[in-house]
Amino acid sequence: MLEHAEKLKHEKASLTSVSDEDYFNSLTFANESIPTELTSVKQKLGKYLSKFSFKKQQSYQMHKQADKFLPQIAAILKSYGIPEDFKYVPLVESGLDPRVTSHKGAGGYWQFMPATARLYGLRVNAQVDDRVDFLKSTHAAARYLKSLYAEFGDWTLVAAAYNVGGGSLRASIRRQNESNYFKLRLNAETGSYVYKLVSVKEVIENPAKHGYRI
Repeated sequence: MLEHAEKLKHEKASLTSVSDEDYFNSLTFANESIPTELTSVKQKLGKYLSKFSFKKQQSYQMHKQADKFLPQIAAILKSYGIPEDFKYVPLVESGLDPRVTSHKGAGGYWQFMPATARLYGLRVNAQVDDRVDFLKSTHAAARYLKSLYAEFGDWTLVAAAYNVGGGSLRASIRRQNESNYFKLRLNAETGSYVYKLVSVKEVIENPAKHGYRI
């Protein structure tokens, strides 16, 4: 009986491992596969999937905000030819709360810096701040993302550039002679950015797998 129990235990562990492997291999961002065969990539994905799970969040706020805003964001992004996965950017950036501001001065749904916001058609002054206007800021973000893609030609790099800025990312690519996001050495925030986007996407699209009862 003990031998049989031990055999069942090993079989269950093996099935779980295969299931996890299949799940990780199925993950994508902007219709591009993620190199989960790299141990470091798989470990970081596991870390952020856990971070955004119900066990850690203990809240359904992300899902409430997603239900309210994401369909409209997706429609606007589609009109500019931006992959739908970028609808998760403001969820990661601000939790879709326009009142959020960073210590560096970024603000609004998409956490635009004032200069970037103005560059893409938003008013930011003492009287008006279009960064907190959902429709105006989303159209501006779509224009910004489109311009980043025209420069980098890779949606994963576009996400990284959105976070760190195009100039900074260009410098990293040139200095390291490396254009693969998953192999670039970037600051901690940018180096985890795509993993956060993928993890939030998975938590919203597959809530039950991550402990949410929806």
